[in-house]
Amino acid sequence: ESFFGRGLWQHVIWVGLLMGSATLATVILRDHSRPIHWQSMAFTVLALSQMGHVLAVRSDRESFFGRRLWSNPLLLGAVGLTLALQLGTLYLPVANAVLRTEPLTATELAATLALSSVVFVAVEIEKLIKRRAQRSRA
Repeated sequence: ESFFGRGLWQHVIWVGLLMGSATLATVILRDHSRPIHWQSMAFTVLALSQMGHVLAVRSDRESFFGRRLWSNPLLLGAVGLTLALQLGTLYLPVANAVLRTEPLTATELAATLALSSVVFVAVEIEKLIKRRAQRSRA
């Protein structure tokens, strides 16, 4: 089974549930004194979870860390641009006014980065398990 073969729908379901859970955890753990921040945090967790996922699934078995970082410069460019745009929605005053976002504190940003990295780490663990299972069958 691979991400691109028979195991695709299972992967989509568990990753979707994990992304949704990370986003929901952001809402549950929010600072009730800052109502707009939780929305900005939840949106950031969702966007960055997607970016972590796309980086992790560059290969369905090989670790992200086992591949040359610049082997797909367009993908890295897209992820970098998305990250820059996401940070722009949070920290550019004009974006705050138009999109009704607020800048996150350093602690809030760190929390969003930690919550959104869960998807990347989980997919890397899934690939590690698949590699070990494949080796044991060989």
